[in-house]
Amino acid sequence: MRLHELYPFPEEYAQRKRVGRGPGSGSGCTSGRGNKGQNSRSGGGRPAWFEGGQMPLARRLPKRGFKNPHRVVYEAINLDQLLAAFPDATEITMEAVYARGLCKGGMPLKVLSRGEVTVKVTIEAHRFSAAAAEKITKAGGTVKALEG
Repeated sequence: MRLHELYPFPEEYAQRKRVGRGPGSGSGCTSGRGNKGQNSRSGGGRPAWFEGGQMPLARRLPKRGFKNPHRVVYEAINLDQLLAAFPDATEITMEAVYARGLCKGGMPLKVLSRGEVTVKVTIEAHRFSAAAAEKITKAGGTVKALEG
């Protein structure tokens, strides 16, 4: 059996309606569009959101607030999660964090202070909370902030 032999057969397809083929066809002359008006014209009709001239919903509803196009959303991770994922590491880089799946690839990362730091470790991230940076430096480690 081949693809062209599968049901329905070509002769069983519904034929498309051919309009504008003379008055004897039943849909000649105006081709089933009626007489005159917007919908009878080529390219005529209304868009789906048109509400008959009534004020559209998008314009009736109040607009509130401000959407900042430059807002940076950070992926947050706590120290205890980070150190649990890298138990014997001395340096934790962004590539390693992305590779482990702790943060979506390419997202900026902020390290928060939950958990205790007992080992000397160098951590690289876009931002650090003040408490997290203090805990890391107190344990003898270093903080590499990729942004200011």
